[in-house]
Amino acid sequence: MKVVLIIIGVIVALFIAVQVFAMSTQRNTESYPFIVIKKYDNFEVREYEASLFTSVKLPYKEYKKASSKGFSILAGYIFGGNEKNEKIAMTSPVAMSLEDSMTVMFMVPKDKSKESLPKPNESQIQFKEEPAKTVAAITFGGWASDEKIQDYKKQLTDALDAEGITYTKHFFFLGYNPPFDMVNRKNEVIVELDLGVEKP
Repeated sequence: MKVVLIIIGVIVALFIAVQVFAMSTQRNTESYPFIVIKKYDNFEVREYEASLFTSVKLPYKEYKKASSKGFSILAGYIFGGNEKNEKIAMTSPVAMSLEDSMTVMFMVPKDKSKESLPKPNESQIQFKEEPAKTVAAITFGGWASDEKIQDYKKQLTDALDAEGITYTKHFFFLGYNPPFDMVNRKNEVIVELDLGVEKP
């Protein structure tokens, strides 16, 4: 019995250590910069800065397949899978376009430019300039899935329709946590607004 309790204690201690490490890493991770323009009951309107991303377009429309494959390809690049074997800092969140062929994107740290980035070993990886944009964002916790993403996408569009705010067809999923982070998980669905114009 004592051995079992010791094993359980070690497992709990390791779990706590991993979660503390995850929270510490997240606090020190550079994030996609934005300002909040207005808060509503279920969502908020934000303005994002123009930013550079590494991206990979995949022939999937399922979240699990696209996120797993896309994360693996892009993580390989920033962990040294490039012509200089250079490591590039991880940023947050991981972005994913919500369309039939999903594009997974990592923001490039602000101290890097398109010209200074090393050439990827994977030819699928592209550098993508995202212009400044106004979006609406809805946040949810836990583990993301296709069903959850679609549910919150509908909640967001219903709320925007109720407020008379026009939006485009450009939806994205944002995931903020590494795979080993088990608590306080944060996800978002965002949509680009039609220049912030409200319906009459």
